[in-house]
Amino acid sequence: MALSAAIHLPITSPSRGTRLNPVPVFRSASFSPVSYPVAVSIRKGITPRVPSFRISMALQAPEKNLGASSFLDRRESGVLHFVKYHGLGNDFILVDNRDSSEPRITPEQAVKFCDRNFGIGADGVIFAMPGINGTDYTMRIFNSDGSEPEMCGNGVRCFARFIAELENLQGKHRFTVHTGAGLIVPEIQDDGKVTVDMGEPILKASDVPTRLSPNKGESVVKSELEVDGVSWDVTCVSMGNPHCVTFGNKDAQNLMIDKLNLAEIGPKFEHHEMFPARTNTEFVQVFSKSHLKMRVWERGAGATLACGTGACAVVVAAVLEGRAGRTCTVDLPGGPLEIEWRETDNHVYMTGPAEAVFSGSAFL
Repeated sequence: MALSAAIHLPITSPSRGTRLNPVPVFRSASFSPVSYPVAVSIRKGITPRVPSFRISMALQAPEKNLGASSFLDRRESGVLHFVKYHGLGNDFILVDNRDSSEPRITPEQAVKFCDRNFGIGADGVIFAMPGINGTDYTMRIFNSDGSEPEMCGNGVRCFARFIAELENLQGKHRFTVHTGAGLIVPEIQDDGKVTVDMGEPILKASDVPTRLSPNKGESVVKSELEVDGVSWDVTCVSMGNPHCVTFGNKDAQNLMIDKLNLAEIGPKFEHHEMFPARTNTEFVQVFSKSHLKMRVWERGAGATLACGTGACAVVVAAVLEGRAGRTCTVDLPGGPLEIEWRETDNHVYMTGPAEAVFSGSAFL
């Protein structure tokens, strides 16, 4: 696989919110494909991982900005054009797939593209496809492990901004998107942020799904779940994809989430036998009735800087457990999201940013 990238969009630091100085125009630098020979390991019988493909890069700062739509209009055979986006650091490779209902690449290719050492680097690949069932568009996602989730909250905000670039939409716009979780309605605001109607949360245990026994009607709310010998209090919510939300365990009722070893505990929740479809897991710290902080272990992607559906599930769980009101700021490692669970229609609304980072081409 070979890559070429043209970085032409302003980049904003997610942590400091300051716009970086534009890259001055410079002559393109081309690099020959690099071979990675197998190195001799000091320890007998162990060899380092070697990529099964080669990469060449050509970077160029263009003299003027190019819109994503003009870049993606090119349709060379065997070449995948893409735009890299992120929503609070949860990053995705966006692909214009509007002329076909089949993804341009396979899940196996998506794994390679998402590799942060030997590929483009991303939490997933998102395809903008023709709408079905009367919707304007269809969104499909391949995770970095090749699995396909039903939906992604940060991903749908990136999707909305991507569509706006492709269709040359200016100002406030609203459209309908078919996803594996059903109908999703994003609306681009005048300030560039995206508000998404995420629909109603699913609380029935069998529909989340979880094998934990319902303890509040048909729902699982602040129920005990033993993970690696520790009893955690969990609430199970689906936002079209399954979430297990915890605010603490028997030894730590008020979690200090920054101290958690997420890489160790996260997979044990994800693959727990109580979650037949695996699960996303959110660990939450409460600051006030309107201010929460979370870290997430995403099903199929691991620890990420943000999870939109997870933030929605966290607010729903906090309301059900009496810990917060229906409108909250949720702090994630990549930045804050505004979440509202409205009583009027029982829908959850998420508002947050999505930013284009760069565009490029990958030879398949």
